Formats: sequence, C-alpha cells, structure tokens
Amino acid sequence: MQPSRAYNEGDLNGAPMTLQRACRFGLPALLAFALATAATAQEFDPVEYRLGINAKILCSGVFFQGRSAEQHIEEDLARFGHFGWGEDFEYEVDRVAGRVTLTAAGGQSRSAKYNGDQGCAILPEGADDVFFEPSEVGLPMAHPEAVDWPTGDRRSTLPMPEEVDVGALESALDYAFEEGAYTPYQNTRAVVVVHKGRIIAERYAPGWTHDAPQLSWSQGKSITSALIGVLVEQGELTLEQPAPIAEWAEDARARIRIVDLLQMSSGLDFNNWGIGRPWSLSPENRHFRIYHDAVDVFDLATGVPPEFPPGRIWRYRNSDPLTLGRIVREKAELRGERYHAFPWIHLFDRVGIRNAVLETDAWGNFILSGFDYMSARDWARFGLLHLWDGVWDGERILPEGWRDFVSTPAPADDSMGYGGLFWLNAGGRFGRIPSDAFWSAGFMGQYTFVIPSRDVVIVRLGPSPGSFDPYIDEVVGRILDAIGGSSDDGGP
Repeated sequence: MQPSRAYNEGDLNGAPMTLQRACRFGLPALLAFALATAATAQEFDPVEYRLGINAKILCSGVFFQGRSAEQHIEEDLARFGHFGWGEDFEYEVDRVAGRVTLTAAGGQSRSAKYNGDQGCAILPEGADDVFFEPSEVGLPMAHPEAVDWPTGDRRSTLPMPEEVDVGALESALDYAFEEGAYTPYQNTRAVVVVHKGRIIAERYAPGWTHDAPQLSWSQGKSITSALIGVLVEQGELTLEQPAPIAEWAEDARARIRIVDLLQMSSGLDFNNWGIGRPWSLSPENRHFRIYHDAVDVFDLATGVPPEFPPGRIWRYRNSDPLTLGRIVREKAELRGERYHAFPWIHLFDRVGIRNAVLETDAWGNFILSGFDYMSARDWARFGLLHLWDGVWDGERILPEGWRDFVSTPAPADDSMGYGGLFWLNAGGRFGRIPSDAFWSAGFMGQYTFVIPSRDVVIVRLGPSPGSFDPYIDEVVGRILDAIGGSSDDGGP
C-alpha cells in the first residue's frame, strides 16, 4: 500500500499519470504515457499473470465445480483468449494439498490453493499457504425439495400464468442456446425465467444443473451492493456518510461517500486499461491485476490517491466495490462476527441461496468484484430479493426503497446506464428491454435481469466470447414477448 499523504482537489499534477489524464493533457502527455507503460511492460513478464489467473480458475473448476482439469482447460481456459492460456503450460493438481500449479516452458510457475468454503486463491510467490484460517459458512438447511420455492425448490414451477405462450417461450430458449447467432458460439449454460415469483422456463447445457455454481465475475459487485444495503438497514451505515477508511481521514479522500463508491464515482486513481491490450498485463493496470496476481485487494483498492473530486465523474473501477468490501469486513469484525460468514448469516441463508462460493485473496478478503460463483437458481433468488425491494417472506433484509436507489442512474453517469453497482436500461442501451430494467452483469455474458414493470427476473450464465449485447437483447425480448402483457413504462 502506498504511504499516506495529503491530497487536495487541485493536486492532480502530483498523481501518477493515467490514460484518462494523458488524454486530457494532449499528445505530449499521451506519448509520455505510452513510453512509461512500455517501460513497465518491459520490466514485467506477463506470463506470471497469465499463470496466476489460469491456476486460480482451474483450481476452482477442479475443487468445487467438480470438473476434471482436462475438461476445464478444453471448455474454458484454452477455448478463450481472454486469460492468456499458453499451449506450453503444464499443470499439476495436488488433491491432498488442495493446490493447482501451472508451469510455463520458461520455468515460471504460479499456484492457487483451495480453501474450502472460501474457494481458491492465488498464492504469492514462495508461499505454500494462505495467510488466514479458512472456515465453514452457511447454516444447516433443509433439503431444497422440502421447502417451497423461492427459499427452496419445491413447487418452483406451479402454477403457469395464463398469459404465457408456452410454445413461444420454449422457442425463445431454443434461440438462447442456439450457437452462431452473433458470434461463432454463445456457450450458454443456464437460463432461468421467473414471472410472478414462479419459474416459468429453465434450461441447462449438458453437464450443468440448477445447483451448479458458475463463475459469475462482476455480478459479485451487486452482491457487495446488497451487503452494504444490509448494513444500511441495520443502521450501521448511511449512504451520505464519508467512507470509514481510516487512512483517508486526513486527506481529500475523506470526502468520498458510501454513495460515491456504490455509484462508481469515487474519483480514485485506479487504472483500468481494459483486457487484451498490449499493456493490460502490467502491474499498473490495477483493475485487472487483482485477478492475475496474489495481492491484498483491499490494500490495493484503498491505497491510491484521488484523481478527480468524488461524485463528479463515473468510471467503472474495481477500487470502489472493493473499498466497500473492506468496509463490510471491518464492520463485521468490529461487531465480533465472523467476516467470511457475514454474507450467509445476513443475506444468503435468509433467501435460500445454497450454492454460492465467494473467493478471497491470500489474506482472506473477498474479491467480490469478480471471483464469485453462484448457481442459476441462486441468482434468480438474488434477483427476486431486489424485485421485491428487499423483502423476503415478510422479512425486510434490504432498506425500504433500496430497489429504487440501485436502479436510479448515478448522477455522474451521462449515459444513465449505471446505478448502485447495478447496470440500467434507463439510457436505452437495449432496444427490446423495458427502460426500468436493471441487472447485475459479469464478464463474458453473465446476467441477472430484474424487470419490475413485467414482474420478471431472467438469469443467463455461460462464458461467451463477445459481441453479446445484440444477442442478450434478442433473448430477453423474445422471452418477454412470450410472457405477454405490456410494460408499465411503455416498453415491450
């Protein structure tokens, strides 16, 4: 973590150069930025990062998704170019130690360790284990078939609403699983459609089931939003209060509020250069470093200076939800609670989410910006909690009006496409989806849509290679057409 110093709103010249700042200051700054980035890239061998993320994902696939290493490599890691899988990579699975090690032809290697209910974590170079004590989470639950939907799975599909065209709905799911609509393959693995609280359509790819945890990537940001909502409902936080980060108290970061972090408007100088670009595997690309490297993600997120005043500029940055994650941890531990159990005690167990795995770094911090796994039905439950404004079986879990808050555009987002760690259609991103729709979204096409005007939740999971907006717009549009009725806001 960087040493503490005081930052003023006008102290941007003292902050490290980023692509955004370089663009503001013209061509000379852009050239300087490119040279500095190239120098960093030359000093760092990106194969270390490629080994790190692939070891972690392979570890998760083997140890709690129940897939063979060969299957996971063929169907996920080697199939897509996003993670930099190398044909020369060799792997070793140590089931006794719960460790996966990847080695490149040049001799570099990285390992990931399985930590039970905390999933897998990338190990720092030279470390044999993580630096926290793994623990079990979740309360004992009745068998899901012994409890009615949505808390359980019994009676999940009855009755079918009269207005639903069953044939058209089946055709919509056929389209959802069809390969080659907009890309060579969509790789859809799960679709669940909930209308009026009941599952009216559900389908899975071969080998996948309704209780199989799937890598959901940035959908975890919306879980962080819900955990903050829990603390707000419990009176531990308010949206307008300054973020309680001790190191920020004496500098300009003290002005960053909880609401700024929820709306991706903190102004922190946290680089996001995208993925797949020449410099994307640089240590300075902090947004993606947390997925490739063994780093304390909370220190990385909170240990950067401000780049802009809070609340004025919207930018998609992992720093903001990770900072909120640190606040959740500190609040839980201050109350004497087990941090790793907090999401289960206060959220998951209360709504019947049974198959979640929230992974951590080697220091035990949840990486809820992207390393989270949940089943399709569990995501449907999460969507229903928000559709019902935080009330479950008569019990309030999230504050009254929380749905309106998370689905209201962030003031700094001119596109009206982002709210409280949820994406929005208020700005018209999707043409076939009502404007009141909001959703959690993850890398490579992970979605949980909540559409209040249609009383609908739609979950789609599975790693897709790209060009995804036209596909998901058509899938959701066809599903809504099959359900019938009309949107209260003039949408389809």
